[in-house]
Amino acid sequence: MSIVNVGTSARKTVLITDETIRMFSSVSGDINPIHLDEEYAKLTKFKRRIAPGLQVASYISALIANELPGPGSIYMEQSLKFLRPVYIDDVVEVKITVIEVFNVNKVRLKTEVFNADNQLVLEGEALVKAP
Repeated sequence: MSIVNVGTSARKTVLITDETIRMFSSVSGDINPIHLDEEYAKLTKFKRRIAPGLQVASYISALIANELPGPGSIYMEQSLKFLRPVYIDDVVEVKITVIEVFNVNKVRLKTEVFNADNQLVLEGEALVKAP
Protein backbone atom coordinates (compact mmCIF):
# COMPACT_ATOMS: atom_id res chain seq x y z
CA MET A 1 0.00 0.00 0.00
CA SER A 2 1.19 3.49 -0.83
CA ILE A 3 1.48 6.17 1.83
CA VAL A 4 -1.90 7.87 1.95
CA ASN A 5 -1.58 11.56 2.76
CA VAL A 6 -3.40 14.55 1.29
CA GLY A 7 -1.62 15.44 -1.95
CA THR A 8 -0.29 11.95 -2.63
CA SER A 9 -0.99 11.02 -6.25
CA ALA A 10 -0.51 8.26 -8.78
CA ARG A 11 -0.57 8.25 -12.58
CA LYS A 12 -0.90 5.67 -15.32
CA THR A 13 -0.79 6.01 -19.10
CA VAL A 14 -3.07 3.81 -21.20
CA LEU A 15 -3.36 3.31 -24.96
CA ILE A 16 -6.97 2.92 -26.12
CA THR A 17 -7.11 0.39 -28.95
CA ASP A 18 -9.75 -1.26 -31.09
CA GLU A 19 -8.94 -4.50 -29.27
CA THR A 20 -9.46 -3.05 -25.76
CA ILE A 21 -12.73 -1.43 -26.85
CA ARG A 22 -13.97 -4.73 -28.30
CA MET A 23 -12.90 -6.67 -25.19
CA PHE A 24 -14.60 -4.15 -22.88
CA SER A 25 -17.76 -4.22 -24.99
CA SER A 26 -17.80 -8.01 -24.91
CA VAL A 27 -17.34 -8.22 -21.15
CA SER A 28 -19.70 -5.36 -20.26
CA GLY A 29 -22.37 -6.05 -22.85
CA ASP A 30 -22.13 -2.44 -24.08
CA ILE A 31 -22.50 -2.99 -27.82
CA ASN A 32 -23.45 0.58 -28.71
CA PRO A 33 -22.49 1.04 -32.38
CA ILE A 34 -20.77 4.35 -31.54
CA HIS A 35 -18.05 2.13 -30.04
CA LEU A 36 -18.00 -0.71 -32.56
CA ASP A 37 -19.25 0.38 -35.99
CA GLU A 38 -17.14 2.85 -37.97
CA GLU A 39 -19.88 3.51 -40.56
CA TYR A 40 -22.41 4.29 -37.83
CA ALA A 41 -19.92 6.48 -35.97
CA LYS A 42 -19.25 8.55 -39.12
CA LEU A 43 -22.87 9.72 -38.96
CA THR A 44 -22.54 11.00 -35.39
CA LYS A 45 -21.18 14.28 -34.07
CA PHE A 46 -17.92 12.47 -33.23
CA LYS A 47 -17.34 11.38 -36.87
CA ARG A 48 -15.51 8.23 -35.69
CA ARG A 49 -15.73 5.54 -33.05
CA ILE A 50 -15.28 6.49 -29.41
CA ALA A 51 -14.29 4.41 -26.40
CA PRO A 52 -17.00 3.54 -23.88
CA GLY A 53 -16.91 6.09 -21.06
CA LEU A 54 -16.93 3.41 -18.41
CA GLN A 55 -13.98 1.68 -20.08
CA VAL A 56 -11.99 4.88 -19.64
CA ALA A 57 -13.26 5.18 -16.05
CA SER A 58 -12.25 1.59 -15.33
CA TYR A 59 -8.60 2.62 -15.56
CA ILE A 60 -9.22 4.75 -12.45
CA SER A 61 -10.29 1.58 -10.65
CA ALA A 62 -7.13 -0.19 -11.81
CA LEU A 63 -4.93 2.62 -10.52
CA ILE A 64 -6.70 2.58 -7.14
CA ALA A 65 -6.44 -1.21 -6.87
CA ASN A 66 -2.84 -1.47 -7.98
CA GLU A 67 -1.15 1.69 -6.70
CA LEU A 68 -3.06 4.13 -4.51
CA PRO A 69 -4.14 3.11 -1.96
CA GLY A 70 -3.25 -0.29 -3.49
CA PRO A 71 -4.20 -3.98 -3.33
CA GLY A 72 -7.19 -4.62 -1.08
CA SER A 73 -8.75 -1.18 -1.65
CA ILE A 74 -12.55 -1.14 -1.73
CA TYR A 75 -14.56 1.35 -3.79
CA MET A 76 -17.33 2.99 -1.78
CA GLU A 77 -18.37 5.82 -4.14
CA GLN A 78 -17.37 7.28 -7.51
CA SER A 79 -18.71 10.34 -9.30
CA LEU A 80 -17.92 10.81 -12.99
CA LYS A 81 -18.27 13.68 -15.42
CA PHE A 82 -17.49 12.90 -19.05
CA LEU A 83 -16.10 16.02 -20.71
CA ARG A 84 -14.60 14.92 -24.05
CA PRO A 85 -14.62 11.79 -26.18
CA VAL A 86 -11.76 9.32 -26.21
CA TYR A 87 -10.95 7.81 -29.60
CA ILE A 88 -9.19 4.68 -30.83
CA ASP A 89 -5.39 5.09 -30.60
CA ASP A 90 -5.69 7.88 -28.03
CA VAL A 91 -3.22 7.72 -25.18
CA VAL A 92 -4.81 8.81 -21.93
CA GLU A 93 -3.22 9.61 -18.60
CA VAL A 94 -5.17 8.59 -15.52
CA LYS A 95 -4.41 10.57 -12.37
CA ILE A 96 -5.70 10.13 -8.85
CA THR A 97 -4.88 12.45 -5.97
CA VAL A 98 -5.72 12.13 -2.28
CA ILE A 99 -7.82 15.15 -1.31
CA GLU A 100 -9.08 14.02 2.11
CA VAL A 101 -8.15 11.40 4.70
CA PHE A 102 -11.01 10.56 7.08
CA ASN A 103 -9.15 8.10 9.23
CA VAL A 104 -6.41 5.56 8.79
CA ASN A 105 -8.23 3.65 6.06
CA LYS A 106 -10.81 5.91 4.36
CA VAL A 107 -9.78 8.43 1.71
CA ARG A 108 -11.39 10.69 -0.87
CA LEU A 109 -9.62 10.90 -4.21
CA LYS A 110 -9.80 13.41 -7.04
CA THR A 111 -10.00 11.29 -10.21
CA GLU A 112 -8.97 12.68 -13.59
CA VAL A 113 -8.23 11.41 -17.09
CA PHE A 114 -6.38 13.53 -19.66
CA ASN A 115 -5.84 13.01 -23.38
CA ALA A 116 -2.49 13.43 -25.17
CA ASP A 117 -3.20 17.15 -25.57
CA ASN A 118 -3.47 17.40 -21.77
CA GLN A 119 -7.22 18.11 -22.06
CA LEU A 120 -9.38 16.80 -19.25
CA VAL A 121 -11.69 14.12 -20.68
CA LEU A 122 -13.13 12.74 -17.44
CA GLU A 123 -13.23 13.98 -13.86
CA GLY A 124 -14.78 12.96 -10.59
CA GLU A 125 -14.20 11.89 -7.02
CA ALA A 126 -13.90 8.51 -5.38
CA LEU A 127 -14.36 7.44 -1.79
CA VAL A 128 -12.18 4.43 -1.06
CA LYS A 129 -11.56 2.19 1.91
CA ALA A 130 -7.84 1.55 2.00
CA PRO A 131 -6.49 -1.86 3.09
